[in-house]
Amino acid sequence: MGQKIAFIGLGIMGKPMAKNLISGGYELYVYDLFPDPVAELEKEGATGCKSAAEASSNADITVTMVQDGPQAESAITGEGGVIEGAAKGHLIVDMSSIAPGVSQRIGKVCDENGVNFLDAPVSGGEPFAISGDLAIMVGGSAEDFEVAKPLFDILGKSSILCGAHGAGQVTKLANQICVGANIHALAEALTLAAKSGVNPETVYKAIAGGLAGSNVINAKAPMMVDRNFEPGFRIELHYKDINNAMEAARDLDVPLQVTSNLQQVLTSLMIQGEGKSDHSAIAKYVEQLAGVEIKKH
Repeated sequence: MGQKIAFIGLGIMGKPMAKNLISGGYELYVYDLFPDPVAELEKEGATGCKSAAEASSNADITVTMVQDGPQAESAITGEGGVIEGAAKGHLIVDMSSIAPGVSQRIGKVCDENGVNFLDAPVSGGEPFAISGDLAIMVGGSAEDFEVAKPLFDILGKSSILCGAHGAGQVTKLANQICVGANIHALAEALTLAAKSGVNPETVYKAIAGGLAGSNVINAKAPMMVDRNFEPGFRIELHYKDINNAMEAARDLDVPLQVTSNLQQVLTSLMIQGEGKSDHSAIAKYVEQLAGVEIKKH
C-alpha cells in the first residue's frame, strides 16, 4: 500500500480506528496525550511519537480524532501540532465532531500553510469504530476526498462528500439532532408503556416493524429494557454535539425547538452525573419525571 498515516488521538473512538488502519495494511505513526494507548498501538505495530508534529512529519496523511474544537485546533494548528511537521501538500483529515465554524477556521489555516484539509466526522459510536462500519460525513475538495477514500473504506461502511470545509460537521450535527430526538421520543414511548402496565419490550418489538422502526430504536430500546447504559456513545459527547448544533443555529438565526429541548434534557443528565452513561440513559430523565422504570415484565 505504501502510504504512511499519522493518527492523533487514541481515545474510545480513535484507538479502534487506528487498529483498523493497521489491519488494513497502513504504516501508522501515532500520538496521544496519554502514554497507555500509544503503548498499546505500538504492540500492534505502530510507531509511537512524542508530538503530533513528529507523527505528521513521518506521514503522507494525518488523521485526527480528538474531543472537541479547542483540542482539534491545538492538535492541528497549535504548538507541536500537525501543521508544524507536515510537508506541503500533506492531507489532514479531522474526524473529530466539532463546530462547523471551527472546521472552517482550521481549513483556512491549512490553506495558508499549503496543507490540504478535510473535516470528516463520523456516526456509529464505539461499536462501529471497532467493526469498521462508521458513517463518515466529509467536508472539503473532491480531490482530497478521493485521496482519503481508501482510508474511509477501511474505517466505515459509507463516506459521502457533503460540501466544502465545515459541511461534514453540519451533516454530523444534523445526524445528532435526529438521533437524540429519536432516543428521547423512544424513551417517552416506552415510559408510557411501562406506566400503562404494558411490557415495554413487547411495545418495542411491535413498533420496530412499522414506520416508527429505525436503527436508533433497534440499538437503544434493548438497552433501555435491559437497564444497560454502558456507553457505546456517551451522554457527555452527545451533549457536546447538541451544544455545537445550538451554537451553529444561533450564528445562522435558525430556531431549533426540538434541539433546544434536547439540550435541556442532556444538561439535566450531566448535572445528575450521567455524562459517562450511554445516551440511551435519556430514558432515566423521562422515567424520573413519570415515577416509573422501563424494564421487562
